[in-house]
Amino acid sequence: MKQMIAFGDSNTWGLNPVLNSRYPENVRWTGLLRKKLSREGILLVEEGLCGRTTVFNDPIRKGLKGADDIPGILARNEEASGTIVMLGTNDCKTVFGLTAEEIGKGLEECLDLFEQRIRPEHILVISPVVLGADVWKPEKDPAFSRASVRVSAELKAVYSRIAAKRGHLFLAASDIVSPCSYDDEHLNAEGHGRLADAVGRILIDRMRWV
Repeated sequence: MKQMIAFGDSNTWGLNPVLNSRYPENVRWTGLLRKKLSREGILLVEEGLCGRTTVFNDPIRKGLKGADDIPGILARNEEASGTIVMLGTNDCKTVFGLTAEEIGKGLEECLDLFEQRIRPEHILVISPVVLGADVWKPEKDPAFSRASVRVSAELKAVYSRIAAKRGHLFLAASDIVSPCSYDDEHLNAEGHGRLADAVGRILIDRMRWV
């Protein structure tokens, strides 16, 4: 069976922020997409990790630099002929102090690694959801700030340009879904379903390339 990799952070892993657990396969967007793609003879490999960045090292939480994981993921999935990349939310944290353009450069380093094995037109870049206006409050996630919200909103334009330049498919998650009000960061169950449908439409329309 052909393989496709879904590479991302906690919204790819499927974090339920209310219960601080993982949404089941029949709720999280990658699980729903996995079912859709299986009908097309393609196995979706879920490679989400909570806290993952593109290329930036969190000084407190170690081992979350996405670019470090990609060679191993590709080695474990030798049949992979496509990938979905949705990263950037964690790069918006205050500790990094990054602009959207700098985060875009981190994304490109990840894409460079995937392109060593996967053709550019077989890569779907997804810009992440825009953080909610109150995400930085103590009861939500004070790792972010008001500036983080602004930067997250700027990722769509930056990622769109990168995808167009490199010949990748592109989808803005922020055009489809918003984070839940509970933490202004993660998707609720309805959001996962809507994102799965949107990604599925793009991929199945172009499935002959995989």
